[in-house]
Amino acid sequence: MNKDQLKGTAKDTTGAVQEKLGEATGNKDQQAKGEARQVEGKVQKGLGNVKEGVKDALKKP
Repeated sequence: MNKDQLKGTAKDTTGAVQEKLGEATGNKDQQAKGEARQVEGKVQKGLGNVKEGVKDALKKP
């Protein structure tokens, strides 16, 4: 696992918590920020997955 995968997962999780907190309090702004953070995290994790795939492909003979 690389740093992009870890950071992406953390952002996704934090965003989910932020979104649920926004829902619970009726704060649409926090809810939207949480959703945006989740998307950002998923993109970053995807980038990390691609990097790992390339690294693994280069290791194979």
